[in-house]
Amino acid sequence: MSGETYYLTTPIYYVNATPHLGHAYTTILADTMARFQRLRLGPERVYFLTGTDEHGDKVAQAAAKAGESPQAYADRISGIFQETWKRLGLTPNQFIRTTSDHHKRTVQRFLQQIYDSGDIYFGEYGGHYCFGCERFYTEKELQDGKCPDHQTAPTFIKEENYFFRMGKYQSWLIDHIHGHPDFIRPDRYKNEVLSFLKDPLEDLCISRPRARLEWGIPIPFDEQFVTYVWFDALINYISALGWPEGEEFRRFWPAAQHLIAKDILKPHAIYWPIMLKAAGIEPYGHLNVHGYWKIEEAKMSKSLGKVVRPLDLAGAYGRDAFRYFLLREMTFGLDASFSEEALVARLNADLANDLGNLYSRVLKLIERYYNGALSDRPDGGGLSGATGAAVAEIGAAMKRFAFSEALGAIWDLVSATNKYLVTNEPWKQDPGDARTKTVLFTAAETLRKMAVLLMPFLPDTAERMLQGLGIDAMPTSIGLEEALASEVVGSPRERRVREVRALFPRIETTSPKPSRGTKEVPAFPEAPPDQITIEEFRRLDLRVGEVVEAEAVPGSKKLVRLRVRLKDEERTVVAGLREQYPPETWPGKQVILVANLKPTTLMGIQSQGMVLAAEDDAGRIVLLKPEQPIPPGSKIR
Repeated sequence: MSGETYYLTTPIYYVNATPHLGHAYTTILADTMARFQRLRLGPERVYFLTGTDEHGDKVAQAAAKAGESPQAYADRISGIFQETWKRLGLTPNQFIRTTSDHHKRTVQRFLQQIYDSGDIYFGEYGGHYCFGCERFYTEKELQDGKCPDHQTAPTFIKEENYFFRMGKYQSWLIDHIHGHPDFIRPDRYKNEVLSFLKDPLEDLCISRPRARLEWGIPIPFDEQFVTYVWFDALINYISALGWPEGEEFRRFWPAAQHLIAKDILKPHAIYWPIMLKAAGIEPYGHLNVHGYWKIEEAKMSKSLGKVVRPLDLAGAYGRDAFRYFLLREMTFGLDASFSEEALVARLNADLANDLGNLYSRVLKLIERYYNGALSDRPDGGGLSGATGAAVAEIGAAMKRFAFSEALGAIWDLVSATNKYLVTNEPWKQDPGDARTKTVLFTAAETLRKMAVLLMPFLPDTAERMLQGLGIDAMPTSIGLEEALASEVVGSPRERRVREVRALFPRIETTSPKPSRGTKEVPAFPEAPPDQITIEEFRRLDLRVGEVVEAEAVPGSKKLVRLRVRLKDEERTVVAGLREQYPPETWPGKQVILVANLKPTTLMGIQSQGMVLAAEDDAGRIVLLKPEQPIPPGSKIR
């Protein structure tokens, strides 16, 4: 591990629009991973890159619409991205811009190198061009004759251009993917790429005539053309490191990890590795692909009029609460549904109730009993095993970019600490009793370790927790194991608990609570009260779901919160079946879900569906499920 490095990139974001939730999610994931790797390896061994993509048709069009020159427009929008990431507390090592002179020179050197090797040629091509995507589509790729992303009809363009011989390297790429099973992950995206590669790979048009588009990097061997925006943009990942002679390129490129959303899978999984191969550069290590955030079941998209502004949410609820929701709510690789109600539910249940109440309870008892003084270091009192398990689970999860699972492991530690306190009830014991001290100081030491583990995920909260425990700053260059060892911050007897303020004030919701014992019964006026028509039955969207995780709803004896997978998305569902089916029995079960039920809020948690169960005359309740396993999302007919 002494020489290990870690290089992580986000896509560079197109400056035809200001940042939205999709941009923020990818960059927050990258920031969390970079912080985790800095904690694990030390900051000098980690490089985190993000930036803006500033050339091409869309930028020129957006600038014209705004009444600005392309450069002035790009400067302004890129500045908004940089300011947004700063206000969200994100920590890239470099923010690259494709209009920088260094990047332009690198692109031209790259182009010249593969042109000289014979992999670029001049020819004529006609095809369906989407100006929104700035790429040509084949007939097979179009959906009902439209761009699959923008849902607009492409323009047929026929013109002379320069082409890159991608087809020459198709067999190599297929072999490379098979030889490196985790090159593209999760597997669903690797399989998607391999499926695409079953057909012959067309050569890539890598230029645009300056007669049609001026805003781009000139082709070094023909000034009448500018570089295709994707061929320009992808090279940022090596130009940022000073390819080919740069020391940072030599040090960090072998550890390259790309993080993208699934809509740009093809350029990163096909164009980019082939470009690298043609230039004699080793491919990146892993391509990590996440799903979409959906609003009202549609992909978040400016072109479709569905966007959420990240600073609005971070300003309303705090940037750590915003981070937590994004990291915990989406299973990496799958789609997830966004709603402000779900964010508030997570904040209240997980952050305010679970973590916040635990932290406040322990520190207030130490303040009350011992005037805030932390004395002898405890022996662990049974929580050292729970802490060790959390550390192991977090490490395993982060290797797979499973951020939600990593946070789940931390919350298992929160639950174990809460259970430890409830079992020992220090608030009922004599403060002078040695056992009472051991219990409270064990809990305080576990909170310190919890804060260390939370540093990559909730950095502001972790800092506040450490300060409340009398620790002004945690050394940044010591590694995770050393940071967890209390010796690095001195003996507890040298520290005092400070003023305790709520980590996460609870958000009061105004949703009306249903009257106890009442039910909403849908009215079907066209049929007798005990009958419905087939049309009315068809209104029900019944689907098979698979439970990913389950946890008890705090303050309720009956409710359990489920995360249910339906093909490419996940739902949060609250079920009143905790007594019959404890939380630990749910993961892996297949259930029948009413998928189009109007969302409702129960105990502060938005439930996005209903799980079906049967009840006999004796009151015995049995969960309904398929006779045999079937793919999640399958429709009940």
